[in-house]
Amino acid sequence: MAEVRDWNSWREQSADLLRRRTGEDLATWNDRVRAEGPGDEAALRTWLGERGVDGYARMLLVMERFGYPDFLAASADQLVDGQYADRPALRPIYDRLIEAASALGEVTVQTRKTYVSLVGPRRTFARIQPTTRKRVDVGLRLAAEPQGRLTRNRIHESMPVGLSFTAPDEIDAEAVDWLRRAYDENA
Repeated sequence: MAEVRDWNSWREQSADLLRRRTGEDLATWNDRVRAEGPGDEAALRTWLGERGVDGYARMLLVMERFGYPDFLAASADQLVDGQYADRPALRPIYDRLIEAASALGEVTVQTRKTYVSLVGPRRTFARIQPTTRKRVDVGLRLAAEPQGRLTRNRIHESMPVGLSFTAPDEIDAEAVDWLRRAYDENA
């Protein structure tokens, strides 16, 4: 079974990154932001950058100060349920893709508001997204030219090719093989 992560794990990772980069924990930075930080979001981003806090660590501190979007409080199951709420016929496709990915090896399922990333031991190798009400697209981080069912993909620039599914039975041996190739290239 694959490990499943939601935004809470992102928060923990970002807090750990903040501590490693600055030597101070999230609580210390929150106290500092309250005491010394500027009062608006843009100024806070600049202020943090001047102190060497950037990327995810900065994003975390800005959200700590000005609030988190609602979807960050949702569980992984709630996020996936939300993606398929208005397209329930596509949920079995997602479930079958997760089942296939789980059999590849060490896979982490990172849920987001509109998509799910599949992460191998080293990095993300696929992204699952219910693109329309009738289709689920899977972007693949794969060095391959489009051929047959493998088409050009626009889900993410790091995933130039992908597959599209309109029914669970389309996830056959060929589809699983493309998923396995992406996993192997990025493991």
